[in-house]
Amino acid sequence: MAEAADIQGIGPSPARRWLRRTAALIIGAPLVAALLAVPAAQAGTGRAHTGSGTVDVSLNTLSPSAPVKGDTLTVSGTVTNRGRDTIKAATVDLRVGPRLLGRTEIDTAARRTGYALGSDPAALGGKYTVKIAKLPTGISQDFTLSVPVGKLGLGDDGVYQLGVSLSGQTSRAPYPQVLGIERTFLPWQEEERDSRTKLTYLWPLIASAHVTAETGTDDQQTPVFADDDLAAELAPGGRLEQLVALGSQLPVTWVIDPDLLASVDAMTGNYRVKSGDTTVAGTNQAVAKKWLTALEAAVSDGKVVALPFADPDLASLAHRGKNVSGTLSHLQTATEVAGSTVQTILHVKPSTDFAWPVDGAIDPSIVDVATSAGAHKVIARSDSLQETGNLPYTPTAARPIGGGTTAVVADARLSTAFQGDMSKAGNSTLAVQKFLAQTLALTAQDTDAERSIVVAPQRTPTVAQAQSMARALHGLDDGRWTQPLGLVEAAGAKPDADATTAVPGTSQYPRKLRGQELPTQAFQDIKSTQVSLNNFQVILTQTERVVTPFGNALNRSMSTSWRGRPLEAQQYRDSVRTYLQDLINEVQLISKSDVTLSGRSATIPVTVQNRLLQGVDHLVLRLKSENATRLKLNDGGAVAEQPIRIGAGHSQSVKFDAAANVNGQVQMTAQLYTEDGTPYGDEMTFTVKVSELTPTVLLVIAGGLLLLVLAGIRMYTHRKRANAGGATGDDGGEPEQPSDPTPDTGPESGEPSAPGEKVER
Repeated sequence: MAEAADIQGIGPSPARRWLRRTAALIIGAPLVAALLAVPAAQAGTGRAHTGSGTVDVSLNTLSPSAPVKGDTLTVSGTVTNRGRDTIKAATVDLRVGPRLLGRTEIDTAARRTGYALGSDPAALGGKYTVKIAKLPTGISQDFTLSVPVGKLGLGDDGVYQLGVSLSGQTSRAPYPQVLGIERTFLPWQEEERDSRTKLTYLWPLIASAHVTAETGTDDQQTPVFADDDLAAELAPGGRLEQLVALGSQLPVTWVIDPDLLASVDAMTGNYRVKSGDTTVAGTNQAVAKKWLTALEAAVSDGKVVALPFADPDLASLAHRGKNVSGTLSHLQTATEVAGSTVQTILHVKPSTDFAWPVDGAIDPSIVDVATSAGAHKVIARSDSLQETGNLPYTPTAARPIGGGTTAVVADARLSTAFQGDMSKAGNSTLAVQKFLAQTLALTAQDTDAERSIVVAPQRTPTVAQAQSMARALHGLDDGRWTQPLGLVEAAGAKPDADATTAVPGTSQYPRKLRGQELPTQAFQDIKSTQVSLNNFQVILTQTERVVTPFGNALNRSMSTSWRGRPLEAQQYRDSVRTYLQDLINEVQLISKSDVTLSGRSATIPVTVQNRLLQGVDHLVLRLKSENATRLKLNDGGAVAEQPIRIGAGHSQSVKFDAAANVNGQVQMTAQLYTEDGTPYGDEMTFTVKVSELTPTVLLVIAGGLLLLVLAGIRMYTHRKRANAGGATGDDGGEPEQPSDPTPDTGPESGEPSAPGEKVER
């Protein structure tokens, strides 16, 4: 009826229209509220789907890392409620994403953190879930999912994203929602590829410096360690022990610092450890012997690269050290001893033709320094030698960069895969799966040529990092898409004609790395110590006892291991310089008191002391008169010299002839010199007092005259009395004559002489 009335043009009354509107509002309010509630609920769900951290999902194990047809994939991990409410009716699900095309898609997928409805795939569901009835806030729950690979829906060979999510509801959001998700990668390669990537993995054995410049006084020169911390790294479970144990089971190229080998070899015998101002005997010989034995067996295949001794910081040398004269000579000697050290201890001949700047970052100055000592291959990294074109694939590692030098460019993604905290199982699992995924994606790139890829990890991986690296390499054991290759062979591979060979400019060197370099002052300190060592060694009869330990210590002062530890680096350099100065001071002039010269000519003695445990030679003692008119030396000059040769632990008194012309004081200067005229040690000054008759002599003469006068008086008195007695004597005989008195020649006084030295003719 109402519709008919509207059609006929007859409208309702105003009161009726008001009633209708009011009723509509009353009836429509719940509908509007409901409509508004839906977006609100969806918005809440959207926030939950963003991965806001309500639940932390950790994937602790994934086995096998690279499954094949017929395998069962097992994923275990932990879910932790980080929210404020208890989660109910929770389900842990597995989600398999689409195949990822290329390395860039893998990088993009790895950066995703939250769940996105519509973008993330649906849960596998069914019986391949884990139910958790209740997960209170702050509580963790372990889970394990096992799924036959055939149920994962994998298609063509390639890399698939694999996600594990937890869905549930809370009192604030009482509807099912994804509250947390973690993603990883699943490489899928059913059979061996026709074309495989040659993979070179560097396995570094490098440690910080532990040996000082100090050695024992025995014939074996027992080494002195600053601490015994190296033993902890060599012991079972220690970092270096694990590197050897893990690496022995892997197809890797060993990159070894010869200083580490020399230090451990020194520990196999008697060694001392500093303890305050003294040293104590080291007690870890058995640990050192066991480690060296295990390493020798591990490297028997001969894939060994020896770095220059003590792993010098090439970038610091190039940017701060090369302008300090003599600095690059240390790199030369460090390179020369590297091969012989490794061959002597491990009985394998290493390659010494490689230089490895920090993080593979290079510029022209670093390349120049690296090759100055004879290396013709520089291990760089692809984030330093970046591709400038649109190359659609990762090129072979070997690149000619001019001057007969080859840059062996390690892949940056693979080389940095295991940095960070790998002690957490979740981090390690993600790193291993991403590494395997990247190697498969690299192999699948559109290129017909087989390539050689190099991986250069961090220099000193932790135990957890090394274990993660080993797990990843074992994931490639079956060789479905890679095959191992040694570094020497990789450096000799045919270069890719389209790969960049332009070395980046010095201004492009990473600022962070530059800030960690040794300062210029460090190289000036090293130069100063070297100059002192050069002056010292020329007087020694057994130079090798000093030159070898100090030369090694100076090489350690330039080690890459000091990066990020400027205070410790300075303390080490100071300790080397201080100990050398202590040794230099063991050969010195003995201080003299003032000398009194009686008469016109005499000898002046000067004593030189040698408290070293070896003889000294090629020294000259020079004595100088500051007033040759008053006091001349030897043949009438102001300066006299005499050669010095003193045995170990002895002193030598050197006498200089002197002639005085005029009474008075003369300042004398004694100074040791090496045979080339370089002053040695501090000069010594003393005063010579020239006097023809000294007060002592005058006193002796006066005393003698007085005795003669008294004797004469006595004799006169005695004779007078005798004559008087004879004139009145009873017998009338001749008066008795006394005999001559006994000369006064008593022994010389044993009392100490007066201050000053008296030099007689």
